[in-house]
Amino acid sequence: MCLCLDWNPSATSISVGLSDSSVSIVSFSESQLDVIQEWEAHEFELWAASFDFHQPQLVYTGSDDCKFSCWDLRDDPSNLVFQNYKIHKMDICYIAKNPSDPNILLTRSYDEYLRLWDVRSISKPVNETLFCLGSGVWRVKHHPYVPGVVLAACMHNGFAVVKIDEEKGELMEIHAKNGSLAYGADWQRGELYQKVKQNSSVVATCSFYDLLLQIWIPESCIFKRL
Repeated sequence: MCLCLDWNPSATSISVGLSDSSVSIVSFSESQLDVIQEWEAHEFELWAASFDFHQPQLVYTGSDDCKFSCWDLRDDPSNLVFQNYKIHKMDICYIAKNPSDPNILLTRSYDEYLRLWDVRSISKPVNETLFCLGSGVWRVKHHPYVPGVVLAACMHNGFAVVKIDEEKGELMEIHAKNGSLAYGADWQRGELYQKVKQNSSVVATCSFYDLLLQIWIPESCIFKRL
């Protein structure tokens, strides 16, 4: 069963995490999908499989085995670049590369913490417990145009807008108007956003049991606080 996916920067292939602990790289051209690589990456279900935005030959994976790994697709089967199994205490649910910094990425876990990593030194995070969001963090999305701002789906604790840097995380806002598990979240992008971005940001969020999709504007003044 497919548990997660991520497009590479050129939108020509997709990384897919599977319930059998493997990861697949699927090529996309017109209406054709082909599995071009597949390997067993972890011991248990694989919930995170993300391309490196700046180095698309690299894929990051995370799993129920609490291991955070990086793979080089230039080898077949893919070569393990690094693996950290000492930091996360619970399942790794998402890995998000910082689009504005080629060396920084975030991991999030059921242990409720966002962690900030520098890929040049992967033995431990830049900040081991950057920010506790009070519930398992299921999704994290970097703001498409404002560096250091992320939107997080925090399962039992709603949706959070967080400002992050190497030293600390600052909670800017919690949106908890859903009565169910907060699972999906993303920022608006594209032409419409460009027209209003000087004044506001628009987000879409969805929750699990109540089948609710919400479109809302954060009340926090993201641009003035940066």
